[in-house]
Amino acid sequence: VSAGLKSLINGRPDTSGCITLIPTLEDTVLNARSYIWSFGDGSPDLATTSSQVTHEYDNIGTYLVRLIAIDSTSCNIADTAFIHIYARNDPAVLAFEDLKLPPCQSLSYQFNNLSTPPAGKPFSNSSFTWDFGDGTTVTGGGASQTHTFAAPGSYKVKLILNDTSYCNSPDTVIKTLNVSPLVKAQFIVPATGCAPDSVVFNNTSAGGQQFYWSFGDGTTSTDPSPGHLYPDVGTYTIKLVVVDSNTCNIIDSTQTTISIYAKPHAGLSTTPVPPAANTPNVFTNLSTGGILYKWIFGDGDTAIRTTKDTVIHQYNSTGTFQACIVVYNQYQCTDTACIAVQTIINPLLDVPNAFTPGRFGENAIVKVRGFGISKLTFRIYNRWGQKVFESNDVNIGWDGTYKGNPQPMDVYAYTVEAEYFDGTKAAKKGDITLIR
Repeated sequence: VSAGLKSLINGRPDTSGCITLIPTLEDTVLNARSYIWSFGDGSPDLATTSSQVTHEYDNIGTYLVRLIAIDSTSCNIADTAFIHIYARNDPAVLAFEDLKLPPCQSLSYQFNNLSTPPAGKPFSNSSFTWDFGDGTTVTGGGASQTHTFAAPGSYKVKLILNDTSYCNSPDTVIKTLNVSPLVKAQFIVPATGCAPDSVVFNNTSAGGQQFYWSFGDGTTSTDPSPGHLYPDVGTYTIKLVVVDSNTCNIIDSTQTTISIYAKPHAGLSTTPVPPAANTPNVFTNLSTGGILYKWIFGDGDTAIRTTKDTVIHQYNSTGTFQACIVVYNQYQCTDTACIAVQTIINPLLDVPNAFTPGRFGENAIVKVRGFGISKLTFRIYNRWGQKVFESNDVNIGWDGTYKGNPQPMDVYAYTVEAEYFDGTKAAKKGDITLIR
């Protein structure tokens, strides 16, 4: 058995961070059966079978973490690994401002670094990296940086602290900058919804510093891309006003409507209750307001209907299944209802002794009939011992042809090997008469 130690801070490999510091400590070898963790801060050792733990450090200091990996069946029984964790309290406070440079048609900005270091730890020229969100980065930008964007668009501008002299490195402050010579209000919203509906508005405006939304029901928002709940049925007019003092036209607005429709109501029942052995379930559709119905029987089988007719389904094993109906109306609003269905299946199989291919009805195809069959091999041979059919699916039978050619009226031999849902097995042999 071997031990290896890794520390993750804020999801990245690191051993140093700001208090309150909560590193994730991991064993990197993962061949132990149990572990003893010691965190180096006077807290009790932790004995566990987990290869990953977290621990909180509230005080400044350097802590020696010890991991003992144990496997009593191995030659060395246990192995030990160590790592130092550095809990510090010297964070830098990150901030920057963006200033549009004239004229109003310009796509040039000045970015001023307003970050402040902790006492006695001034920034150096290489403490920061600017990422302007258009593929351009600058390291060591100093107090300010000027950048011209090649085209209008929405850019995520980042000021990244990459100096490990500060415990919050590599911290980042991000601003979304909407760059455009003219402000244009625009957004994307679904044309319809189903009450109650939580609608998210995708703001695709060009430019924009302030956003004023009116949702058509008396409520408003100033979030850039808000969400809003429409609890009631109706048609609502949504208006967006966008203001950007950096653009030539300063303000623009747009509006559209959304129609909120009522949902259908889903309901179902089934018989027999209580269950009867080897008896199919009959499901009754109790839904209202629907035009399409999807049945989900809970055993992997589904059915889709456009009418409220009853649906019959034969389960293949004993148990309790969660049967559901999903109801759709003409506005694609849905509702779902489910019930627990209990079944009793007694394993059984048989094969008909004659069939009439080429005619309509059940007798046109010969197949294995039964209950509870989970695996199947069904083979049919002609009088010369040639295999003319084989199926591994209880739903697929022989239509009396071989390689597309109708076979003559005769007596054919079959073999069946089956396994039931409960693991029991069965085999059967016999004759089938093909009648034309």
